[in-house]
Amino acid sequence: MTKTTTSGRDGVPLLCLPFAGGGANFFRPWNGMDGLTGVVATPLQLPGRERRLDDEPYRDVHVAADGLLPDALKAAGDGPVALFGHCFLGAALAYELTRRIIETGANDVVHLFISAARPPSAGPVSDVSELTDDAFLKHVEETTGRQYAGYDVPEIRDLFMPTLRADYTMDESYRPSGGALLDVPMTGVYAADDTFVSRDEVAEWQNVTTAGFSLVELPGGHMYPDDDPGPLLALISETIAAGRVESARRLTHGTA
Repeated sequence: MTKTTTSGRDGVPLLCLPFAGGGANFFRPWNGMDGLTGVVATPLQLPGRERRLDDEPYRDVHVAADGLLPDALKAAGDGPVALFGHCFLGAALAYELTRRIIETGANDVVHLFISAARPPSAGPVSDVSELTDDAFLKHVEETTGRQYAGYDVPEIRDLFMPTLRADYTMDESYRPSGGALLDVPMTGVYAADDTFVSRDEVAEWQNVTTAGFSLVELPGGHMYPDDDPGPLLALISETIAAGRVESARRLTHGTA
C-alpha cells in the first residue's frame, strides 16, 4: 500500500547514504510507502552510478564525505536533519557526514541511524577490491545474500564493476575522523538473520556518541531494507517523532 509522496518540507529530511554499489534510487520509493511519516527520505547521490554514472567514483570515505557535504546541507535546509546509512559504506558516510554537518553549525542533527554495519573502530570489513572479477563478485554475493544476474552480461559488468570496486576500496582504506564523540542520539539496527554483521558488532556504535543509543532487531537478512523496508520506516518515523516530542517538552520546561 502506498501514500502520496511528500515534499522535502513536509517532514524532517532523512539523508540516506547507500551501501556499496547502491544509489539514490534505492531510497526514493520510501516516500511513497506507508510507515514513513513526519520524515522525508532524501538520498544523496554518489558519483559513478545512476544519473552520475559518467562521474569518477570516490575511493576515499573522507573525500566522499567532503564532496557530499554541500548537497547534504542544501537538502537539510535550515531545519533539523537526520541521517541513515546501511552496511559499511553507508554507515561510514553517514557517520562522517554527521560530524561535518555538526562542525558547520548549520543544522541540528536530531538522529543518526546505522544499519547492519560494524563500527569505525572495527577496521576494514574485507580486503577484496583487487581480486579477480569472479572472486570479487562471489564475495559480494556471499556477504549480501544476493545474486546479481546483470553481472553475467559482460557489457553490464564492465560498466558497473569499477564503481563497485571503488566502493570496497573506500572501506578498505577508511580510518575514522578523530575528535570528540558525537552528541547525537543514535539507533543501531541489526537484522535477525544477518550472517555478515552481528548484533554485538552493531551495538559497538554506542561508543561513538555521548547521547542516547538504542539497539533494535528487525526481521530479515543483511539486505533486509530491500526485502521489506516497512518495519525500518516505521522505526525511523517513530524515533524521529519521539525525539521531537522530547525536544518540545524540554523547551516547554526550560531544560537543556
